[in-house]
Amino acid sequence: MIRLPRLDDHAPGHFPDPRTALIEPNGLLAFGGDLSPLRLMTAYAHGIFPWFNEGEPILWWSPDPRCVFQTDQLRPNRSQRRALKDTDWQVTINRAFREVMQACAAPRPGQFGTWISPAMIDAYGMLHDLGCAHSVEVWAQDDLIGGVYGVSIGRLFCGESMFSAQSGGSKLALCALASLLREWEFPLIDAQVSNPHLLGLGAVEMSRDVFLREVAMLVTAPFDPQQWKDLPTVSAKRILEGFSFV
Repeated sequence: MIRLPRLDDHAPGHFPDPRTALIEPNGLLAFGGDLSPLRLMTAYAHGIFPWFNEGEPILWWSPDPRCVFQTDQLRPNRSQRRALKDTDWQVTINRAFREVMQACAAPRPGQFGTWISPAMIDAYGMLHDLGCAHSVEVWAQDDLIGGVYGVSIGRLFCGESMFSAQSGGSKLALCALASLLREWEFPLIDAQVSNPHLLGLGAVEMSRDVFLREVAMLVTAPFDPQQWKDLPTVSAKRILEGFSFV
């Protein structure tokens, strides 16, 4: 019987080696600890993320393979461009972080409950206040209709979740994020666990060993996080034309 490591509440900067994670369930590495900023940022800097349901112990994961988006490959396809080019949608950065998280937390059709609990919203809201977590928002007039959020360290962006209240909203948010990160020389967006929806959006699978080597380089790459501040509002049309925020 394999015993899962329990994290020490007094050592938030320490995790087991991600390569020791279980094969089944794929990537389960440890349990326990907390969602403090230091523990979360240490986790992401080592290719680890929390994923658990409300009422469960905190579970920490590093699956193999890893699901990623390559920022230089992520663009709307022809049908998506046709559907979005005549909208009046606008895209912003970091204007409604908690609202995006709350929208991502809303159960999807056929889904009961959510892993994005109030505790998770508080924890990532704190990271956002510290300048470590960011959101992209898509608006139709004053209505928030799509978005994505995640954590940024060095030149690594770890995507957490996205939502769409109108068809195309999440795809536009994701493409806007990729456009911004591509300009800043972030090569990939971590999408964590592969599924058909993510693969259909253009994600690819990467072995954990390769991913961990990429993470080790990217988290130490120099980047000024002040660049996330005061970015302009951009129309959907300009995103589709390849416009960059910077």
